[in-house]
Amino acid sequence: MTSFDPRALRDAFGAFATGVTVVTTRTAEGGPIGFTANSFASVSLDPPLLLVCLAKTSRNYAHVTGASGFAVNILAEDQKDVSNTFARPVEDRFSAVDWRDGPVGSPVFPAAAAWFDCTTDRIVDAGDHAILIGRVGGFENSGRNGLGYVRGGYFTPSLEAKAARAATNEETIVSAVVERAGEILLVSEADGRFALPGTMLGERDPVTAIEADLSERLGLEIAAGYLFSVFEDRAGRRQNIVYRSVAEAGEPKTGRFFPLDALPMDRLATTHAADILRRFVSERALGNFGVYVGNETAGQVHPLARKA
Repeated sequence: MTSFDPRALRDAFGAFATGVTVVTTRTAEGGPIGFTANSFASVSLDPPLLLVCLAKTSRNYAHVTGASGFAVNILAEDQKDVSNTFARPVEDRFSAVDWRDGPVGSPVFPAAAAWFDCTTDRIVDAGDHAILIGRVGGFENSGRNGLGYVRGGYFTPSLEAKAARAATNEETIVSAVVERAGEILLVSEADGRFALPGTMLGERDPVTAIEADLSERLGLEIAAGYLFSVFEDRAGRRQNIVYRSVAEAGEPKTGRFFPLDALPMDRLATTHAADILRRFVSERALGNFGVYVGNETAGQVHPLARKA
């Protein structure tokens, strides 16, 4: 059998953006239990089936696999705190959320983007996990946007789109914090200082500008990720948009990669580049990114999921 480094494989799986759910059920004694999960998918409309995956090492494994049913609560954009609560060993998780019994009997969250209360249709053994297939016995769709999760961090699509639309015009500069294996790519300026790779937006959307221009200039495939900063450089009279991005393998034609703990902060071309990188390192360590909106000296970091 092929052997992989588990951490590297998990990080690669983490490139796939997912929603965030809380799976709930009741113990044999009738108490509510729940845990955060992002391995969720719809399976069938007729009959109505869905699935979630549960690690066999989970302390909830015996309760969930022994129950007659379970519920899947798709968390809304402002429910990051709910996700964190149900991901940690909190004594009374349910005291932190508004909940009620669903029509099949498992706890559901009325404030969620959607919930599905299910009977257990079957359990499929799958390596170190079990696949729980549920038959939907009741559901509710609030119409709210779901909370997103990718590469170890939350994101909120509606906030990112709103901020980007507010800044885009042909004179906008689009830059990227390009990461690969815990290192950041910086390009060299004529005076020997370093800068974030960037390009003029023109009439394109920001993602296209990054992936087309920067990939060609750097000689690396660059995949634009999620919005990180939108700010006005008043001295240069230009709007700036910065995206988190990822580089594929290979040597860049220009610039070099620096480890996160050895970034040349004293040799950056602009003070706002230093601010961007300091914030990136800090938020990456927490796995909790935000979007900065303001100018080059003052603004506000908007959490990608506001407190409920």
